[in-house]
Amino acid sequence: MKEEKLLERIILNPKVMVGKPTIKGTRLTVEHILGLLAQGATPNEILDEYEGLTPEDMQACYLFATKSLSGTDFMPLTTESA
Repeated sequence: MKEEKLLERIILNPKVMVGKPTIKGTRLTVEHILGLLAQGATPNEILDEYEGLTPEDMQACYLFATKSLSGTDFMPLTTESA
């Protein structure tokens, strides 16, 4: 699926979840899905937990996060010494 189509799955509506990016047709935020993954949940576990969520919705979350972070500079939390 093309990036443009995937990104159409993510919406911003100030009346839904305080305007956070959500998966269209749900109250699931991109932040929540990525948080579940960061805590060790597998994509299949998440898909099983949330009826109606699709693999393409998960892919849209990854793409949205990638696009949101592009061009952003971060200071490392720790620096390594040589």
